[in-house]
Amino acid sequence: MRVADLGITIGSLPSGPTASVIDVPGVGVGHATVVYDEPPPPTGRGIARTGVTVVDPGGDCIADPVPSGVAVLNGAGELTGRSQIEEWGYAETPIFLTSTMQVGRVYDAACQILVGGPSTFGEVFIPVVGECDDSWVSDPRSMHVTLDDVRRAVEQARAGGEFDQGAVGAGTGMSCLGWKGGIGSASRVLPDGHVVGVFLLTNFGNAARLTIDGVHVRLDRSGIIEPPPAGSCIGIAITDAPLDSAACTRLARRIGLGLARTGSVAHHGSGEIFLAMANGLRRCGPGGPAITGRALDDYFAAVVDASEEAVIASLINATTTTGYQGRRIEALPLDEVRAIISAR
Repeated sequence: MRVADLGITIGSLPSGPTASVIDVPGVGVGHATVVYDEPPPPTGRGIARTGVTVVDPGGDCIADPVPSGVAVLNGAGELTGRSQIEEWGYAETPIFLTSTMQVGRVYDAACQILVGGPSTFGEVFIPVVGECDDSWVSDPRSMHVTLDDVRRAVEQARAGGEFDQGAVGAGTGMSCLGWKGGIGSASRVLPDGHVVGVFLLTNFGNAARLTIDGVHVRLDRSGIIEPPPAGSCIGIAITDAPLDSAACTRLARRIGLGLARTGSVAHHGSGEIFLAMANGLRRCGPGGPAITGRALDDYFAAVVDASEEAVIASLINATTTTGYQGRRIEALPLDEVRAIISAR
């Protein structure tokens, strides 16, 4: 489901054909969703409502690194490789997303998978792995994600094509603004023909602040136990434009403005960490002079609008999820939301 199906349009820039990050040429997304119900360790593996998602900017990232920049709104989270991106100005791997307690497993699996490429012979690289906390519905005492799960997500990302949003992959156990969240994405086409795509793993906020297209959405929460508001958000912006690392860092910062429009205040324990990547100046990219200064204003607008839309996309595509200790995260009641928005 697309945000436009609610009868709303965020901003003035048009969306790409799929209204997602794969509208950026070369970008692929893959998921592995991990769901099972077993006794707790050591008897079984516990209850899993988790997974892994891979966002691949395309090309050989190790041989042809991607100009990148990182911005941190609130640092109560993790994005491996961040210090190298800040130092060198580029990322060497696709982006891997998962839950907090699975970062080590996903990092290890990424190393095993990526080391098989011809460009990695004799090379050391640092996989970029971001996380959010899904322990409200997924047992944090067990290590759920496997090498095969990560490999499946990588292969799907490399194959290309449209992808699911909502409660899938790394978003399986995430909540957003008091409702079921997870994976959300959006895109914008710039006047110069370049594309900006935003991809979010949403796990933040509380229901009292939910805002959609400027409308404060007040919904009946009777009998609903709300997940804690501090669970983090990893945001990724990708473009095919010729942007350098400094410009990418500036784009990354704007993701937080889109989150704020939907009701985020970046709670104390919520890690809002953002990454922007640009393929234009890579060897495999279209090239051209770097875009800087005031020429970035349309890109800033694209990131802010697409980030707001991606949050909404994560909500409207998610499904009610019950898991660890019987806890339940309700899906956003779309009929009620439509009625509230149409009545403004």
